[in-house]
Amino acid sequence: MSLKDWPASERPRERLLQLGAQYLSDAELLAIFMGSGHKPYTAVDLSRMALQRAGNLQQLLGLGKEALLSHAGFGTATYCQLQAALELGNRYVAANAKSYHLLHDTQHTHAFLRHRLQPYSREVFACLLMDCKCRLLHYQELFYGTVNQSQIHVREIVKLVLHHNAVGLIIAHNHPFGNHWPSDSDIEVTELIKQALALIEVPLWDHIIVGQRGNYSFREMGKLL
Repeated sequence: MSLKDWPASERPRERLLQLGAQYLSDAELLAIFMGSGHKPYTAVDLSRMALQRAGNLQQLLGLGKEALLSHAGFGTATYCQLQAALELGNRYVAANAKSYHLLHDTQHTHAFLRHRLQPYSREVFACLLMDCKCRLLHYQELFYGTVNQSQIHVREIVKLVLHHNAVGLIIAHNHPFGNHWPSDSDIEVTELIKQALALIEVPLWDHIIVGQRGNYSFREMGKLL
């Protein structure tokens, strides 16, 4: 049975229109992008199977193109639509972040970084460049892989700060499979970047580590005095 043969009240699109997107399951939302299934499975069936195989929605959407296309029912068109939807979400969250004083509205800072960094299955190092009112000027992911002194190129961070004429910087990275507490390497890298920025009179305002169950803020823990 295809989705068209379902009662109207049970079809994902009709349920979204009647109830709102927040009332649909992950599988139902994915089915809207997929459009149709393959006999004997509906789009919702295929979405459920993909979610179970990947582990959860976050891990499924974090897959690369070839890995996602390996799931039954997910074609190139669906991949493109999902990528476009994710990027729209990223830009929407970034636009909100630019309207807040990120040092005072720490809740928004943490939410923004969880949204951007939590989905990754590898470590990602990012910079939030700030204006004189502590609003977000520019967000950029710079380095991928283990965050340590050999992987972090401080010169690139300084160049980015100067290019955007930032007056302050927040750095962040994720711990994809561990807790959010800093390692010895995280502490060393933070001090290295802080010292380099001091030479151009730009303060390092925070280093935030995004874990699966919470965030760690060097500033909030008194580690950036």
